[in-house]
Amino acid sequence: MAAEPPVLPGAEEARRWAAEELSQPEYRDAAPPWVETLWEDFLDWLSSLDGSPDPASTVPSPVIGLVIAVIIIAAVIIAKPRLNHRERQVKEVFGTESVLAAADYRRRAESSAAAGRWADAVVDRFRALVRSAEDRTILDPQPGRTADEVARDLALPFSTEAQRLGWAAGTFDAIRYGNRAADEGDYRAMAGLDNALEALRPVRSPDHQDGSHQDLGVSHPAALP
Repeated sequence: MAAEPPVLPGAEEARRWAAEELSQPEYRDAAPPWVETLWEDFLDWLSSLDGSPDPASTVPSPVIGLVIAVIIIAAVIIAKPRLNHRERQVKEVFGTESVLAAADYRRRAESSAAAGRWADAVVDRFRALVRSAEDRTILDPQPGRTADEVARDLALPFSTEAQRLGWAAGTFDAIRYGNRAADEGDYRAMAGLDNALEALRPVRSPDHQDGSHQDLGVSHPAALP
């Protein structure tokens, strides 16, 4: 039994399909301005096909379908790298602002907390935690580092705090980039983690050991003066 030929869209249905696909926010927001202009010109061209008295202006449905497929594929190719870049940017711990010292972040966090600006306080206290780890050479300074990467990279030297590090990363992202409200409890928990990491001696991996000394597989409190 011969297979039935595929049902091809008319100009109106093809225009609707393309409009529904390419009007999605991910395409509209990620595409450069010239793509929007090209898209509007294409819609005008499709509109000109409907009800035209000139038979020569009629374009076969397969051609319309092929043009729409090419446009959708091009939109995906153009939008995907830009979306990936934006996704990467939106998760950065420090963003484009100047990186302060850990003590400066802590002072700023305490000032925000005293004023009841809990979201700012939580964000700055997490940044203090990260900056302190860089100062102690536990983390290498790395532009574009995300909160999730911080939690992953610190979970090994601070294995006893792995769970709280995961919570801290999720809380930072939710507050800084997800518009989640913060409260005093969030700040006290973040400050507590920051203080706890300061008091712990990290477990060093073999390639970070000095001489023949080997740390055991647990973190120990730093010696008090």
